[in-house]
Amino acid sequence: MNIGQLARQAGVPIDTVRYYERQQLLPTARRSAGGYRVFGDTDLTRLQFIRRAKALGFTLDEIADLLSLSDQRGDDMARVRHTAVDKLTDIEQRIAQLQRMHGALKVLVDACPGHGDVVHCPILTALTGARQ
Repeated sequence: MNIGQLARQAGVPIDTVRYYERQQLLPTARRSAGGYRVFGDTDLTRLQFIRRAKALGFTLDEIADLLSLSDQRGDDMARVRHTAVDKLTDIEQRIAQLQRMHGALKVLVDACPGHGDVVHCPILTALTGARQ
């Protein structure tokens, strides 16, 4: 299949396929006699793997590591699990941080009447660190 067909089947833009190829997440495609990239089913499977891993929050570097582990058939899955546990811990920490941010912002929004002189806005006061 050509790059357009691959991109369409994987649900990504063509530029994404080229980018992943440059980043060596996808192997360099072989070329047809006319110089066009030619991809196979394994490339589609790999591209779908990358998309799913990205949807779970893995970075491209982490995805490269997972792909490398995936390519090593017969190895123990402990390293894959460890990578996933590390990502899960990172996500949990980010959720906790977002919850703290949500709480702090909610307090400010609730304290702001939404009308009157901006000089007395509790949100701006808190952001500037000024005391009223």
